[in-house]
Amino acid sequence: MSYILILLILLAAGAVVFALVRGLIAFANMEPEDVDADGVTASHKKQNEMMFARVKYQAIAVILVALLLLLAGGQS
Repeated sequence: MSYILILLILLAAGAVVFALVRGLIAFANMEPEDVDADGVTASHKKQNEMMFARVKYQAIAVILVALLLLLAGGQS
């Protein structure tokens, strides 16, 4: 069971890195002229999406680590 949790933690950590890199790429490719009707650039929208995705994946990773620690503590 712990091997599955470790694999899931690694996948969640990979998703965090992926979201972080995509957010940084969106930040690097900011074009102030690309503004929608609300005055928000497409880059800002993408940055916000990636920030929320990163936070979500980090929360998943933390929960999985807590589960792993609970299971490991119960086995000793």
